[in-house]
Amino acid sequence: MTTITNKEQLLKNGETHLDREARALALTSLESAVNAADPKRLLKSRFSLEDSTIQANGFSFDLQNFKRIYVIGGGKASGSMAEVVEQVLGSRITEGLVTVPYGSKDRTDIIRLHESGHPIPDEAGVEGTRRILEIATQARQDDLIICLISGGGSSLMPLPRSEIPIADKREITQALLRCGATISEINTVRKHISCIKGGWLAKNAYPATILNLILSDVVGDRLEFVASGPTVPDPTTFRDATTVLKKYALRDAVPESIGKVLSDGEKCLIPETPKPNDEAFKKVYNVIVGNNRTASLAARKYLRSAGLNAVLLTSTLEGEARNAGMMLAFVAREVSSFGNPVRKPAGIVAGGETTVTVTGKGIGGRNQELVLAAALKLDGMDGVAVASASTDGVDGPTDAAGAIADGKTLARAKTIGLTPEAHLADNDSYNFFLQLGDLILTGSTGTNVNDVSTIVVR
Repeated sequence: MTTITNKEQLLKNGETHLDREARALALTSLESAVNAADPKRLLKSRFSLEDSTIQANGFSFDLQNFKRIYVIGGGKASGSMAEVVEQVLGSRITEGLVTVPYGSKDRTDIIRLHESGHPIPDEAGVEGTRRILEIATQARQDDLIICLISGGGSSLMPLPRSEIPIADKREITQALLRCGATISEINTVRKHISCIKGGWLAKNAYPATILNLILSDVVGDRLEFVASGPTVPDPTTFRDATTVLKKYALRDAVPESIGKVLSDGEKCLIPETPKPNDEAFKKVYNVIVGNNRTASLAARKYLRSAGLNAVLLTSTLEGEARNAGMMLAFVAREVSSFGNPVRKPAGIVAGGETTVTVTGKGIGGRNQELVLAAALKLDGMDGVAVASASTDGVDGPTDAAGAIADGKTLARAKTIGLTPEAHLADNDSYNFFLQLGDLILTGSTGTNVNDVSTIVVR
């Protein structure tokens, strides 16, 4: 079970009884969201073995029809998923390797857990991904490949195309992250400079049968963007990848090796990523184990159980984090003043993944920036709290999962000389909440289904 490690201090930071109540409800709703997305619990409910038949959320695979079973994949939750698959199948597994972040606490005996870099890919990731591709390529028509995919898989499974050095891939990844590109846009570029993403893993594994077990971290569950879709068709093109770079004024700044691949691709000198009509996908089966809606609904369920009139606004929230934060604050004010869309006591939940366009020199993450922007519009209110966190426990390049604020946050900030508007303008939400003691700390959670934001109005 994931808990907020500094929860007691976060509650003490509430200046009134109602503020402390609102904080407690908001924080516990986030814990409920993360725990509902626990990959082990979710996979156990959707993956089982009955006699000699695998049951996977409606799909059945009779193991008597297969000679070998391979387990491959990557992502922040892939280690936990591998544990469950190994517990279910045991010695029936021929071989397996999944790439996981450094410091993974999961343990397996048959499936190798290969640690590598996230969010910036490294040489260890290249080594592990090359082995994954070798396993897939050696599979035959009467073999079953179980592919474990979760958020973070794009960084953890890097295998650059042609002569692209991993350093060049790191450079373009960092540039896209800083400019505010969405995960879908980032993955559109990644797929076209990769030997494994964008359906290439499935292409190399054909004619083996593939069962994808997916923990989705993509808004709307577009599977071609989860871990950059290594085993699903890619509807995007080299031209789309170039368009993304042009949109963020990066086309002329990309490393030469990447520019050449994209240029050759647009000229049809190298093959496009596999498309939906490719025969490689005829034997691919996809099971979504869990997603942001799973987590967001759990947050709402907890708030309702606590006696609040709770609503889930959306599980597909996107856009600039600061704009999303202000919107949620305006909803809270509408609830407080007019009882719309629900009467107080109320809980408002929104899930998804926002972005931050970095223009300042500070440090922070999208959840921290969302909360800071919301705090500006909640100033002076009593019994209102806003909390937002990344379900993987890591918000941007920080050690925090997110942050919490209430109607007294701005007043507290000013007493210690903080200017919230300046911190927001400098993208420095981390240092703002660090000095207030209002960062949410969980450590790595072992899951990844985007972000969950909660506002409580007492």
